Amino acid sequence: MTTPANQRLLIAVALLGACALPFVVSSYTTFQFTLVLVYAIALLGLNILTGYNGQISLGHGAFYAIGAYVAAILMDKYGVPYWATLPAAGFVCLVAGFLFGLPALRLEGLYLALATFALGVSMPQLLKYKHLEHWTGGVQGIVILKPDPPFGLPLSPDQWLYYFTLAVMLVMFLLGWNLLRGRVGRALVAIRDHPIAAEAMGVNNAMYKSIAFGISAMYTGVAGALGAIAVQFVAPDSFNIFVSISFLVGIVIGGLASIPGAIFGAIFIQFVPNIADNISKAAPWAIYGVFLIGFMYLMPAGVSGAFRMAWAKIQHRKSSTPQRSGPPVTEGGSNVS
Repeated sequence: MTTPANQRLLIAVALLGACALPFVVSSYTTFQFTLVLVYAIALLGLNILTGYNGQISLGHGAFYAIGAYVAAILMDKYGVPYWATLPAAGFVCLVAGFLFGLPALRLEGLYLALATFALGVSMPQLLKYKHLEHWTGGVQGIVILKPDPPFGLPLSPDQWLYYFTLAVMLVMFLLGWNLLRGRVGRALVAIRDHPIAAEAMGVNNAMYKSIAFGISAMYTGVAGALGAIAVQFVAPDSFNIFVSISFLVGIVIGGLASIPGAIFGAIFIQFVPNIADNISKAAPWAIYGVFLIGFMYLMPAGVSGAFRMAWAKIQHRKSSTPQRSGPPVTEGGSNVS
């Protein structure tokens, strides 16, 4: 186990590296890492639902789409500042997730997964609905402008958006850490592990499951809003079911019930498809599948779980190594030279 001092040191080093990143890589790479931060927020939201509460969702791409469209519509139709669209997108998705979670309480396991899958599949078609075209732009979507750095900061738009997204991610991760280590987090884990025992101990399973769905959707909605601002475009076909599948892949690769695992999973879903495409233009998804199988075989507990186990082995070896304070002593009391 890492000590609190080691954890703080690792976090400080990671933050320093993240802050220096935009100055040592290209604008396109900065944009890619901005999307990593966006996906990390979405994966943390899904992990709260699936990893900590045990509810499987194959439709979180729908909440990502809702958040993206809320931001795009507010910016395009009403001229709302980009930063003000984030709480609006989060609130809309919080309500939508909570309401969807209420009827989903009757479903568990694969049946819940199938219901959320239906939500993810239907969302692109709903966004193309002709009576909503005035708001969503139909199949053409909505184009929005990338924000410029405020206060005359000597940063490019890509660098500023990276730092803005990094700040939002840190706030969301801090909120998630406080939530999961408190009473709500303990209740979610209790429901996941022993629902009957949790109910017997006075935990309102139905309420906490709905809350988990709402909070998870809120995180994903905020990520969707940030993603729309970063990409500068939203369209129905950008939010197909593959987005939801990618989110589920991300939390499994990063590590279920792990807050840092969201970052590792986000790096995987952002960069591994590009790496696979560079390896083979003819069959990139076959290469992607090989990567996926390899990760699952080598790291069945996810990347964060592999790091925890590696660190535990290092600590165990240190503790089991005999410590010699001086040269051995003979029976007569003299030192052996």
